[in-house]
Amino acid sequence: MKKIAILQSNYIPWKGYFDMINMVDEFILYDDVQYTRSDWRNRNKIKTQSGPKWLTIPIGKHYNKINETVVSNPDWAKSHWSTIKQNYSKAKFFNEQKAPFEEYYLNTNDTHISIINYKLIKIVCEVLGIKTKISWSSDYKLIDGKVERLVDLLKQSGGVEYISGPAAKVYLDESLFEEANIKITWMDYSGYPEYEQQFPPFEHGVTVLDLIFNTGNDAPKYMKLNHIPQDQYTTPIQK
Repeated sequence: MKKIAILQSNYIPWKGYFDMINMVDEFILYDDVQYTRSDWRNRNKIKTQSGPKWLTIPIGKHYNKINETVVSNPDWAKSHWSTIKQNYSKAKFFNEQKAPFEEYYLNTNDTHISIINYKLIKIVCEVLGIKTKISWSSDYKLIDGKVERLVDLLKQSGGVEYISGPAAKVYLDESLFEEANIKITWMDYSGYPEYEQQFPPFEHGVTVLDLIFNTGNDAPKYMKLNHIPQDQYTTPIQK
């Protein structure tokens, strides 16, 4: 039974994003839709001594589709790495885990938000041992209709179960999925354990880099990757 998730790409997302990737057979980056301002596409939070701090990739003034959105300052990556290093250099596993991230940030010439997000997501997946296939919505033929398009993407990709974030409950027409014999399962992001994090109080809603640099190879123990049965961190839809 092939499980699919379809979600816009985020910049160095939080741990819950990677739990969703891990629990499906194919994760489709929904990047040929409108770019949304003040969202997670080009920014995320890190922990600092003065509290959570936004790391934001600067983009141009014209907002198009996500996969058309480009950065406006080519020096953003080196600046971001400098900020990450400044705030995590004393984290217990920073030196052990920094190499693939440092390599990307100091050498990238990528100009499109979608490509930047994809490459960093792939790096994190490799660090966490996640082997899910990651594809693009543009790999498929797209039809009109917000929910109709999702259902059609699931059909084209062979999905029979759709894993969705809880926020989509407000707009998903579940009847369209039922007609297509596709099960919807809602992701439940509650119940994450805390770990030894710098700069208390503890904050769950920061980039996954915080978890990796603070816990190293033990990062999966603080996620829902391996130690919690799937039926305990997802909720099937109520008929």
